[in-house]
Amino acid sequence: MGKKILIIEDEADIVELLQKRLIREGHEVIVENSGEEGLERMKKTRPDCIVLDLVMSGMGGFEVLEQMAKKKTLKRIPVIVISNAGKKAELDRAKSLGAEGWIVKIEFDLQKAINSITRQVSV
Repeated sequence: MGKKILIIEDEADIVELLQKRLIREGHEVIVENSGEEGLERMKKTRPDCIVLDLVMSGMGGFEVLEQMAKKKTLKRIPVIVISNAGKKAELDRAKSLGAEGWIVKIEFDLQKAINSITRQVSV
């Protein structure tokens, strides 16, 4: 049975690739392209997994993770960060805020990304 996956990402190409593939695999996909909208959507829909970009205009991914950590119901949702950044300090910060996985955009491999996401929703 498919899961509800929220993608909070502002790069249309990546969103389209992930969305098409996840829908084809039977998941419900919700897309928001800003941190503020993503945070509001997750409060309403309680997704099974979140794919979160770190760098967006307005509220960025770290701020979203910080807000999620303050809410008991949101901090339990697995988050996979997707970012161009791959520095250890950023990875460590994201993990300390609850991120379960990391996808580097410049090394983007659709199958690896899908595997990472489906691994989180099958736990």
